[in-house]
Amino acid sequence: MKVDCEIAQARFAVDDEADFLVRTREIADRFGVHIVVFNAANMAGTAHVITALDHAQRSFFEESPIANSFEMEALLYAAGSRQVLDAVRFGIHRGENAGYVCFCPPSPEARDILGDLVHFVEEDWEGIDAAKKVHLMKLFGITPEELATVGEGRLAELVRERVALLDVYR
Repeated sequence: MKVDCEIAQARFAVDDEADFLVRTREIADRFGVHIVVFNAANMAGTAHVITALDHAQRSFFEESPIANSFEMEALLYAAGSRQVLDAVRFGIHRGENAGYVCFCPPSPEARDILGDLVHFVEEDWEGIDAAKKVHLMKLFGITPEELATVGEGRLAELVRERVALLDVYR
């Protein structure tokens, strides 16, 4: 069962993570969608988001899921890990957030209501500067030698490979 998803970018502040997640879940339930929010600082662009969503959909809806919710399944795949503590770093956090907000399936109504919690933006989050490169390499255990072997410009591909490897490690 392949579910189409809309991916948007948003900036927002979170004072209370639990409250934010409850409010998001209420909106999702009201409109019959899944809303997944990925921490943009830990994502290697939109392709990473799409890869995590695709693997999570297959695992959650067609195979045997790791998590009890599709949202957590997507975060686990984004992290390339079976560990919930790793996955939560890929979701929201207290303070200022920049996040990829995914509506599966797309729902203009849910997006409009969620607009009360987040400010949707059109920004270029595809680039990986030097600081983000170091951060992503550490998060995903990518060594300088591994990156040098495949080429400096292919870090995002190595990250997506880590997402896909979660299926192997299950």
